[in-house]
Amino acid sequence: MTRSGYWIGWIALVTVSSAYLAAVLTTDATTGMKAMLLPGTTTAGHYQIELTCGSCHTPFGGVSNDACLRCHGDELTAADDSHPRSKFMDPRNASLVARLDARQCITCHREHAPEMTRPMGVTLPDDYCWTCHAEVGRERPSHAGMTFDSCASAGCHNYHDNTALYEDFLVAHANEPAVLARPRAPGRALRDALGAMGAAPAALPRLASDAPAHIAIDQSRVGALETTSHARAGVNCTACHVVPSGDEAGQWLDRPGERACDACHGAEVKGFFASRHGMRPASGLARMTPAAARLPMKKAAQERQLSCVSCHPAHDFDTRRAAVDACLGCHDDQHSRAYIGSPHHGLMTRTDADRAGVTCATCHLPRLTTRVNGADIVTVQHNPNANLRPNEKMARTACTYCHGLGFSLDALADRELIARNFRGTPVRHVAGIEMATKRTTERPN
Repeated sequence: MTRSGYWIGWIALVTVSSAYLAAVLTTDATTGMKAMLLPGTTTAGHYQIELTCGSCHTPFGGVSNDACLRCHGDELTAADDSHPRSKFMDPRNASLVARLDARQCITCHREHAPEMTRPMGVTLPDDYCWTCHAEVGRERPSHAGMTFDSCASAGCHNYHDNTALYEDFLVAHANEPAVLARPRAPGRALRDALGAMGAAPAALPRLASDAPAHIAIDQSRVGALETTSHARAGVNCTACHVVPSGDEAGQWLDRPGERACDACHGAEVKGFFASRHGMRPASGLARMTPAAARLPMKKAAQERQLSCVSCHPAHDFDTRRAAVDACLGCHDDQHSRAYIGSPHHGLMTRTDADRAGVTCATCHLPRLTTRVNGADIVTVQHNPNANLRPNEKMARTACTYCHGLGFSLDALADRELIARNFRGTPVRHVAGIEMATKRTTERPN
């Protein structure tokens, strides 16, 4: 073979190989090959979408910040990110960037490196905070003598989100009792939300199906629907089963899917698709099944495909069932198994208004107050991981509706107490409130 023939053959081989590799990275039909190409185990937050390489990677272009922000941007904005990229674009921080380039997400969060991955997907040594804050003991005498790896431990600082832990908030909730005098989570207000959006229909005191005449209707389902909040809100059959717009407008769908829910429950549907329950179909993959989970799941639920109706069965939509039974129908970890008979479960059986039941959803699908057309509306966060990254975020969105902040932070720092589903009292103590109070009193006026 001549030298020119050799190089032509080599270039052709590289071109074909590159094209094939690009196809593997971007085509779902080659999932088997993609699995073979994974360089290492993916983190718990991403493993479900690890075969849609294009979700994060640009072929031969690496992982850009934009890829991370497509999924996490809204979360960082809502959290008022403590370390935004703009902070490190400031020329005054150039010396810090030279030591730790915090402008790039992958500086701290790298995938496929299980041997160096810590909680929250961090792949830096535990002293990464010390890179910029080595002199914190001089700046804040209360921090003198603290070790380099204690910044993010015991409910103190979170790199991106200090929403539940910033100093003024800690001081404002100092000296609260373990259980508040009037513990109560905010009530849901979907009808108020629809009213604020100008979309609240009239109630249906007696439901007569408005399905097209050629559609066979199971009257037992109509009867079941009559007792639901949907009927009370004026939601009839066509509201979910008929496509309202687009090329399929007017078409009847036997199984309408999430787009029917999205018409009224847009925030909840968005949360579902951002969660581990719904992130697979959001990325174009088959739906999540408990068999694919890394947490222990019940054998009977292994092949159940997760969707809105997995927790809210069509036509009865029992939120009480969805708040406990749906969760325990799949989850089989120690914390979940310990719920029945726990103090929280005991409260679920109470009926007085000031002690509404504490369910799985009370903590893991917290109530959120948002502003819609000038009105405060309470919706339900359907991404159960939103307040678990890290779990101190749960203090503000769940625990402190019923408990004092100090007790809440202590409980969330006690892993054994969490495993027992809070049977007992915390044995650990987080000193953050005392430190913040002391700093406030010592601060010059």
